Amino acid sequence: MSNALFDLTGKLALITGATHGLGMAMAEGLGSAGAKLVITGHSSREKLDTAVAQLRDKGFDAHGYLFDVTDEAAVEEMVALIEREQGPIGVLVNNAGIIKRVPLLEMELQDWRQVIDTNLTGVFTMSRPVVKRMIERGAGKVINICSMMSELGRDSVSAYAAAKGGLKMLTRNMATEWARHNVQVNGIGPGYFATSQTAPIRVDGNPFNEFILNRTPAGRWGNPEDLQGTAVFLASPASDFVTGQIVYVDGGILATIGKPANE
Repeated sequence: MSNALFDLTGKLALITGATHGLGMAMAEGLGSAGAKLVITGHSSREKLDTAVAQLRDKGFDAHGYLFDVTDEAAVEEMVALIEREQGPIGVLVNNAGIIKRVPLLEMELQDWRQVIDTNLTGVFTMSRPVVKRMIERGAGKVINICSMMSELGRDSVSAYAAAKGGLKMLTRNMATEWARHNVQVNGIGPGYFATSQTAPIRVDGNPFNEFILNRTPAGRWGNPEDLQGTAVFLASPASDFVTGQIVYVDGGILATIGKPANE
């Protein structure tokens, strides 16, 4: 098998919300496969510039653009600018997202809408101008970052789960409409990962930490680097006949029910 199947040299990959965490890890994976990187943020120029500097320090050709994926006019303008300044976007990773942990009966409508707009509508808004250009060129890859909440419910994250469940179906419908144009659309569903956000609960004695370790057949939290191989596969020629799929990178959680047997 040729390494060319996974070679992204000459491709421009745009990863939204990639200033830290899983988005940053996927950017590094795509960069390691040869891709030129564009990462986006929406709240802090300083944070975005720091992330770009970190990627460049690791030897990647990286660039940053600040805009909100839910702002249709800004997205249209920035996609055109990115293509003028950096080249045609060959890979789009829709990673930008937020979560608000509020029980449904206590959630304000504006908070519900913000979660849906960012995690679901923002993917629609972001994908359209990028994919229109991919179709004109006859090729492209779109990777939507779904979640285990695309499949499962959980207390206090109903807006997030509704958005990620919708994103699963949006992914399948994008794939259905765009496959004839040689644009493949797939999703990645991360499990529970060791990031700065989960650090406070990943401590011995924390009930949720114990729950995840016991509930995950692999017996550990995921490392952000565990997403890189899947991202590269779905961005590369190796997946040219794969579309409409959601790949869950979760250490086996969705494969089983109950607690794995002790060895």
